[in-house]
Amino acid sequence: MSAELLIRNARLLATVDDARRELAGGWVAITGGLVSAIGSSMDPAPDAAETIDATDCLVTPGLINAHHHLFQNLTRAYPPMTRAPLFGWLKVLYPLWAAIDEEAVFTSAWVGLAELALGGCTTSTDHLYLHPRGAGDLLAAEIAAAVDLGMRFHPTRGSMSLSEKNGGLPPDIVVQDDDEILADSEVAVERFHDRTHGAMVRIALAPCSPFSVTEQLMVRSAELAERLDVRLHTHFAENAEDDEFSLTAFGCRPMEYLERTGWCTNRTWVAHCVMPNHDEIHRLGAAGVGAAHCPSSNLILASGIAPVVDLRAAGVHVGLGVDGSSSADSGSLWLEARQAMLLAKLRNGAGAGDARMALECATVGGAGCLGRIGEIGTLSVGAVGDVAIWSLTGPAFAGAIADPIEAWLRCGPVAARDTIVRGRGIVRNGALVSSDVDQRLSEHRRIAARIQRLAD
Repeated sequence: MSAELLIRNARLLATVDDARRELAGGWVAITGGLVSAIGSSMDPAPDAAETIDATDCLVTPGLINAHHHLFQNLTRAYPPMTRAPLFGWLKVLYPLWAAIDEEAVFTSAWVGLAELALGGCTTSTDHLYLHPRGAGDLLAAEIAAAVDLGMRFHPTRGSMSLSEKNGGLPPDIVVQDDDEILADSEVAVERFHDRTHGAMVRIALAPCSPFSVTEQLMVRSAELAERLDVRLHTHFAENAEDDEFSLTAFGCRPMEYLERTGWCTNRTWVAHCVMPNHDEIHRLGAAGVGAAHCPSSNLILASGIAPVVDLRAAGVHVGLGVDGSSSADSGSLWLEARQAMLLAKLRNGAGAGDARMALECATVGGAGCLGRIGEIGTLSVGAVGDVAIWSLTGPAFAGAIADPIEAWLRCGPVAARDTIVRGRGIVRNGALVSSDVDQRLSEHRRIAARIQRLAD
């Protein structure tokens, strides 16, 4: 039986399957958007309508971005925020972000997802927690961008309900009341959430953070997610300010708050998870909670180093997130994987973190965060046909012949040669396939200038 697409002759095919098979001279066949067969140079490959030669390349599952704020690339590397920790940084930027609308969200999402695709990412979530009054249907706008580009997308219906007048950080114009948030969340799930195997769009519920929503909204969101059978996402234990706020406002640490609001469940994944103590790490693991590790963002905001090695050992699904472009600035999951590897070594010792650990975080760890283990983040029969092909040639890889996976992450920097989603090329030979790139970048420049002028 012939396949629709065959990727063959890989120097190494890293399946990241349950057995963690690594196949020299490997090949993968894709039919109907799913992996239909897989093998090494010793196995006969099927005929295919299209063949991609991966000679001198590492082939991996497409990478998974488990935390992002796509609209923030409209204020990328904005100077005032580069000198402030989390809370001060947010107060500088909230007034600018209040000016987003459907056009801004569509364009920033398209550009942000395109940037991710260039870095081998095939699935991304987005934590869209800003819904300014009169801005339009922002969730629909970013989903339209993902559909147009061809990316697999897990947007979240985020929310904020505590403004400055209620003791929160955001201005009044960007918050909604709890009932409105919950009603809009249910409508979003009804409209967009696809439960089928290989789905391209799924929705999660995502109150922004404990310091921007009411406790009642946290409780009711958990109840709604249970009823609708969708996932939950929020910022958690991001830095010392986060801990101090929780102790002052709720009389407990963030972990206890997560438990008492009904969020300590295997349908939850949290962003950052920098500050849990030893006992809390094991409670997170026992509950099946996932964590999106955002190393560059945590470094830029001086939030700290997440205990990734300990979290993984406790059973937490640790994925990677590039976070919003205003704090992390580069939407490269390859960079986040490398940072995760280096920080694990720094925190836990030179042998604690290696390239395979980081690759697992970038693939199956992200799948665990999104509740799709065995479906995305792996190259195995029946999984989605999402693949990243990485060239290991040129001066940067000279001499790196012993271990293609270590070479991939220790050398570089690296972008994907080819990024394939559902058997369809999004990036080919290092360039986006779409003919709309220049137009989208021009629109993005105009919108970013409009928003940043608000600070003048």
